[in-house]
Amino acid sequence: MFQYFPTNYVWSLSTMIALTHGGNIGEIDAMCGPIREAATAGDDPGTVAFYEAWKGGGDRLVALAEADLARGHKLSAGEKLGRAALYHGIAERMQAHGFEHRLAMYRRSLDLFERSRQLTRENCVRVEIPYGDAHLAGLYVKAEGLAPGTRAPIVVIMNGLDSTKEMLQKSVMGTMFARRGLSALFIDQPGTGEALRLHGMPAVPETEVWAGPVVDWLQAHAEVDPARIGALGVSLGGYYCPRAVAFEPRFACGAVWGANHDWREVQQARLRREGENPVPHYWKHVMWVFGAETMDDFLAKAERMHLDGVLDRVRVPFLVTHGENDRQIPLRYAHRTFEQLVNCPKRDLIVFDEQTGGVEHSSLDNPNNAGNLIADWLAEQLGGRVA
Repeated sequence: MFQYFPTNYVWSLSTMIALTHGGNIGEIDAMCGPIREAATAGDDPGTVAFYEAWKGGGDRLVALAEADLARGHKLSAGEKLGRAALYHGIAERMQAHGFEHRLAMYRRSLDLFERSRQLTRENCVRVEIPYGDAHLAGLYVKAEGLAPGTRAPIVVIMNGLDSTKEMLQKSVMGTMFARRGLSALFIDQPGTGEALRLHGMPAVPETEVWAGPVVDWLQAHAEVDPARIGALGVSLGGYYCPRAVAFEPRFACGAVWGANHDWREVQQARLRREGENPVPHYWKHVMWVFGAETMDDFLAKAERMHLDGVLDRVRVPFLVTHGENDRQIPLRYAHRTFEQLVNCPKRDLIVFDEQTGGVEHSSLDNPNNAGNLIADWLAEQLGGRVA
């Protein structure tokens, strides 16, 4: 993986996310150059400097976009606001829970994303799915090239530990499904995005609790084929997705972009400082995500985060993928997930290596080849098109 900050994986990971999710390399270099030295102090120190740098970059784009709007150049303004939303989202992602400006920055990122979506007339619509006393927010991308009145297959994309629906929609997944005749739903499930930040919904190890209402909503959608609903989990979604498919039989197939078979073991390894963390202030972050008051409380919740004894319930096609050089989640977990899918009518395991590219965690080093391969596999299972 390209590491802008050679001694700091976590800061480089956020930078790489920006580069592969719609960011501009010149803008990113301008933000990151002045904080190179701060990155040498480690993951956690200096994250406020990171925040100020990336907020500043986003603010500059907003000012340029406002000038575009004054001239009536809505498309140009929309593109700039989209990158500003990304940079503000990255700035928020890197802060500790409790950082005083974090929620305001998150709301600002949502607002900029929405303005960008409207100005660019993007194939992307915000939706709200009833859940408990509130809702789960999603982004719906409609399949391309379908005759009027045709119901399309759809893929539900599940976040990882620290991703959001906006981040994943701006990845290669924002267009690769639609081009293959598949719609896509990017969802902020409990523990992520709006569900966590705006509604206080912590992560739920029993993912079928929220996956079921999502499927209910999709099956009632006039543009969705209720018999062709697939699921894709990214990063910690490599736990959420298989669990959801195992206990929600209405999913027609499933896939993971990074297996996460035993997250409880991963936490024990991280306590021993083995492997890389995805975000700074890691233990504060996971306690927030899981609604834990203490470390003991969090570790007790994490004990339920494994797939042993679950995957024999999966009776639909399933794809397991993993980067050969994943420094967060060891490759062996992909083999464990694959080996336990004993009742799948079709199961495939793909390890991304130096030849294919995408060897790092969820292929964040090079998502294009890996993402298109996953999209082709899902299109083949759901009756989309690959030609």
